[in-house]
Amino acid sequence: GAAGVTNSIARATSSSVFDNPHHRFGSSSYLCPPNDPAMSVANDPTPSFSTHFAAAVSALGIKNTDRVVVYDANGLFSAPRAWWMFRVFGHDNVALMTGGIAQWKADSRPVTAEVPAPTPTRFEAAFRPHLVRSIDQIRQNIEAADDLVLDARAADRFDGSQAEFRPGVEPGHIPGSANLPFGQITNAEAGTYQDADSIIKALDAVGADGSKTVATTCGSGVSACIVGLGMHLVGRENWAVYDGSWTEWGGRDDTPKAKGAK
Repeated sequence: GAAGVTNSIARATSSSVFDNPHHRFGSSSYLCPPNDPAMSVANDPTPSFSTHFAAAVSALGIKNTDRVVVYDANGLFSAPRAWWMFRVFGHDNVALMTGGIAQWKADSRPVTAEVPAPTPTRFEAAFRPHLVRSIDQIRQNIEAADDLVLDARAADRFDGSQAEFRPGVEPGHIPGSANLPFGQITNAEAGTYQDADSIIKALDAVGADGSKTVATTCGSGVSACIVGLGMHLVGRENWAVYDGSWTEWGGRDDTPKAKGAK
């Protein structure tokens, strides 16, 4: 959770995640660029995405000097993605309010139906490429094994026994990757993270013990950020997100796919 007085609060939604097969940097349709496969982290990260993100955040009235708090409508899902996006574009002063608006209401805290009309300001984005992995980097890593690729999807999607719901996407996982379903480090009903010892134990069990950089992945780059934020909470900062995730990898003919528990 996040405490203290904040300047800016942003609600994260997942509206674009399942509608846009080429989604990049978008747990909210307001913050992601148009549906254009050429606009990817690997192809043109700095001009396309930094400019778009800066414009979208500036329109929300958020400045580089503001503290930003992000939250979900229910529980814990896409807000960690928004948290990661701010950090990718150089804004570290961002926090997550666990429990979402549902817990806020359950605590009898004030709510409003008023739609804010923020005064546009200027937010300058500074892209941090080390926090992102592209498909080419993940492909090279199959042989190099510099990163531990950690898949946050459910076990049956990881092992390929569950068919993918996105058209044209094959089941399975990236060869050599490990599986840590994000539900193993969160409390789904409460929309919170488990305690630090439980998170560390879960990470250590799959090899994410801090000895090498972790590249988190999932279906579309959203729940991968839940695992990444979990690492951050226990002081393990050597991680990045494979933004294309399984939607990209599993939807291509030129990528190897593995099945089974390993």
